[in-house]
Amino acid sequence: MPERLPVAPRWAVAALLAMTFATGLVDAVSYLRLGHVFVANMTGNIVFLGFSLAEAYQLPVVAPIVAMAAFVLGAFLGGRLSRFLGGRPRFWLVRAFACQAAGLTLTALLLGTGVLRPDGRLVLVIIALLGGCCGLQNATVRLLAPRDLATTVLTQALTGLTAESVLGAGLGKDPHRKVGSVLAMFAGAATGALLLQITLAGVVGLAAVLVGGVACLFALAPEPVPNDSAV
Repeated sequence: MPERLPVAPRWAVAALLAMTFATGLVDAVSYLRLGHVFVANMTGNIVFLGFSLAEAYQLPVVAPIVAMAAFVLGAFLGGRLSRFLGGRPRFWLVRAFACQAAGLTLTALLLGTGVLRPDGRLVLVIIALLGGCCGLQNATVRLLAPRDLATTVLTQALTGLTAESVLGAGLGKDPHRKVGSVLAMFAGAATGALLLQITLAGVVGLAAVLVGGVACLFALAPEPVPNDSAV
């Protein structure tokens, strides 16, 4: 799969940074309000499950499992979309992110109307909805976007930023996108944490608006010209 998105590089970078910001919002919701579980960062859930074997810490077991199962299902959907729409990357991205925006919007509406509440067993439904959305996002970005613009896990971005720096391997690779990804995730998480003091549904709704905006951007943004550097 070529690591080139079907829109001009500046538009593509802006879109993926917006997705990274949205990821920070969603993980703020899941970790701070849904029982210390991640819906986008599956590494954290694996670690939590390992910790839960020590009963003295009383860490959740079911919630991380639900998050991972939903994430896998979402990633599976992303893979199936790539199989059928991979030859039309713009159409593929628009459909994938529109589906994600719809899932986030549904979650926000259910939270806002009180159908779902972040307590009791229904919290698992919220975790599953958000985990599925994040799995779809992660699969889509992984299959089409460059590795230094991952929108969920930033370990590789941080590794590349330091290892390839002048003080590291000295490869001289452009660090701006990696720095942008880290800052976008930080800003999304911070914004989510602050807004959660006011509204839970609003934070999920904001993530839905951002993802919907990205879907529109991929539908309308200009195509790359031949002398554009690959994204």
